[in-house]
Amino acid sequence: MKKIISVLCALALVSAVAFAQKPEKKGGKEQWREKARAEQVALITEELNLTEAEAQAFWPVYNEVQTQRREAFKLQMDAMKALKKGVELGDNVPDLLEAYTQAKENCNKVEAQALKRYKKVLPTEKVAKLVLAEEKFRHQQIGKLGSKGGERHPGRQKGPRGPRSMNETTVAE
Repeated sequence: MKKIISVLCALALVSAVAFAQKPEKKGGKEQWREKARAEQVALITEELNLTEAEAQAFWPVYNEVQTQRREAFKLQMDAMKALKKGVELGDNVPDLLEAYTQAKENCNKVEAQALKRYKKVLPTEKVAKLVLAEEKFRHQQIGKLGSKGGERHPGRQKGPRGPRSMNETTVAE
């Protein structure tokens, strides 16, 4: 019964967050993101087996951390794009490399702070399970991107050789 309540609580929070955010477009990318978020919440809820009290304390913190992660990652990607352009043009590379390094360090700080925040609302064992659940979800999403029949992210193109098996390794492409 508690597990059902936790799942319902989690889905309600995801729905609330989805409605609170202004959708870009109700097609392609936004629809894919919403589905991925719902799958992530379901997986985390199942893996952590949160009590009702834990779920009420955890999900608001998790949603806030996810927002911080997205912002930090966007800054890191913007810094990487600027660095790439700087290298191509031979312009201001030392400063751009420093900016990228700082953005990457910021991502690491956000992750470290997230773990500390989770430990305030969950037992350490469940925080560890959360880390593993997030990694499991990430691998599932990567698998979907590489599988032939799986649902793909809109706009993603297959590489020149098509999807790879998980056992195939390459040195450089």
